[in-house]
Formats: sequence, C-alpha cells, structure tokens
Amino acid sequence: MKIPVIKFAKNHNEEFYKVLKQRVGDYFKKTNRTRHGNTNMVIKTIVMLSLYLVPFALILTVLENPWIIFSMWVLMGFGMAGIGLGVMHDANHGAYSKNQGVNTILGHVIAMIGGHSVNWKIQHNVLHHTYTNITGMDEDINPGKAMRFSPHEKRRSAHKYQHIYAWFLYGMMTILWMTSKDFKQIIRYRRLELLETQNVKFRSTLTFLIVTKLIYYSITLALPIIFSPLAWWVTTIFFIMMHFICGVILGAIFQPAHVVPSSNYPIPDDSGNIEADWAVNQLYNTANFAPGARLFSWYVGGLNYQVEHHLFPNICHVHYRKISEIVRATAMEYNLPYNSQKTFGKALALHTKMLYDLGNFDEAPGIH
Repeated sequence: MKIPVIKFAKNHNEEFYKVLKQRVGDYFKKTNRTRHGNTNMVIKTIVMLSLYLVPFALILTVLENPWIIFSMWVLMGFGMAGIGLGVMHDANHGAYSKNQGVNTILGHVIAMIGGHSVNWKIQHNVLHHTYTNITGMDEDINPGKAMRFSPHEKRRSAHKYQHIYAWFLYGMMTILWMTSKDFKQIIRYRRLELLETQNVKFRSTLTFLIVTKLIYYSITLALPIIFSPLAWWVTTIFFIMMHFICGVILGAIFQPAHVVPSSNYPIPDDSGNIEADWAVNQLYNTANFAPGARLFSWYVGGLNYQVEHHLFPNICHVHYRKISEIVRATAMEYNLPYNSQKTFGKALALHTKMLYDLGNFDEAPGIH
C-alpha cells in the first residue's frame, strides 16, 4: 500500500519560486560562498558534541557530588537538543557538507540521542517537507489521539486541556524515539513502501536499528549505572530527565513554526490536488520567529528561520539569516505571506493559543 498521490498546482504563483531560486543562487555566486557548511558550522559541531560528551565523561570518571552530577545530565539534555537541531538536522538534509559521506556520518549522530536516521529522513524530509501541514500526510501534525494539531482531525474532550499538557508530551518525544516509536515507524514505512525512498531494505534496516538501540542503552544508561556513584534508580531518573529536557526544547522549536494561527492546513480535493504551488504552500504553513536573536538562532540551528529552511532545505542553516532578506522581499513582491514573529516568546504564545483553539473549537479561529 502506497501513500496517496498529492499534486501541487503548477499554475498558482509558480513564478515566485523560480524567481526566488534565481535570486538566492545569484547571492551565492556574488558572495562566492558555498551553500553548505563553513568553519562556523565545524565549530558549532565541536561545541554541541562537547556539550553532550564532556559532561558524560565527567559523570563516568571524576564526579561524586549528586548535585553536580545532576547539572551534568541537564547540560547533556541541552547538548542532545543542540546536536539534533544544529548538526544532525543539516547532515540528514544533505546540507552540512558537499561530501555526502560526511553528511551520512554526521546524520547518524541521531543514534547518540536515541533516534534513527532512516526513520527521521522519511518522517521529516519526505513527509513533513513535501506535505507540510497536509492532514493525513504530514506526520508532524499527527501526534496521535492525545493531541489535535489539525482542524481536520477529530476533536476529543481531553483536547480542551492540550495547551497545558502539550509541554509534558513534548518532553516525551525522544523517550518515545528510543523505545517504541522507531520500531512502529519502520514497520509502517515498510507497509507504505517509503523505505524505498532511502534505498534501504527492511531487514537490514531493522537489524541496524536494533543494534544501535542496544549500543545506545549500553553506553548512555548502563555505563553511568555501573560507574556513577549514585544509586541505579537515581541515574535512571537523571537519564530520563535528560531526554525530557531535550524533548521540550525540540517541541518548542518545531511546533511554533507550523501549528500556529497563520497556517491554513490545505485539504486535497478528491483527485489529490492542492490549490497552491509547493513553495507557496510552505509560505502559508510555516512561520519564523526571533530573527534578531543571534545567539538563540545559533543554538537552535537557524530553525527560527523555518520559512527559509522549508524553501531551501538543502542549504546549510548558517546562511538562513542572509537569504531571509531575499525571501521576505520576494514574497512581498508576489503578494504572498511571510509569517514571522519578533520574539520566541510571541511564537510560543501563538502556538499555545492555537493548541487551545484546536482543543476547544471544531474549526480553530484563524484558519483560512
């Protein structure tokens, strides 16, 4: 069983993306810059990996004070999120390096935070980036019955509180990755014939998944239980806390970019047609935030520039701030939306409001 065929309109503002790609291409030619990572990207990779690995090494070797060990697990949670946002993400988009081998190696660092690169690429690159905010296609807006991210999904009584409990569920994100979600996904993607998009076979991918999970648990959980001076159950709690911190950060960065009042959640017609060009659909269903927060943007891998990322996922995030000026001007020229919130706090507030509206109204206010 294959996924349904969705077709984007080819005669709806189709000139916008042609012109935009030309202008962005001209920018890289004039500045003589590569579309891939640079020295800053290498420095960030070292910092993010160190933020995760150095505290871990200290936990295994010299630390004895419980509170200091606790703080190290907290730092590791931020390091996990930083690796996912600022290193693995670009690599699995093929944007980190022009050398595909480098991208493949760094893409696999997702295993260091309990995930699986093949599943991630299918969910994120294939489904989310192609079918952004299309109900039934974009798995990022299909978290299951516990939450309602789309006005086209059934509203349940518990959803009226989702704007409160969402943050707890976001914290469970990587905990689910490292336990059940990856196994469920690989079986589902096999049934939908999506493994072929990554040129992999089910049996070998499942074997690799099992092996990497065993290695992950053996290193990240078993070693601290053995070598840390704390009781095993305390170490286990700290381990779960690390994942929870990472999950909250990831949820807080990704969801305010799409589950917001400005999104229009397109519905295909009976023939699977969307009344928008692919690039235009990205503008309608994606939002930026905190464009002026340079340090924040550095930590989150430029993903506060989600509009630029969705339009040019194969360009490394270190270039998003510069090309955002081109994207904004071109969108305005073609009378298309360029959704951007001045602060991260405003983006979180709008996302929270959207969760409330989706949980309390069948048709969320603001959907157009």
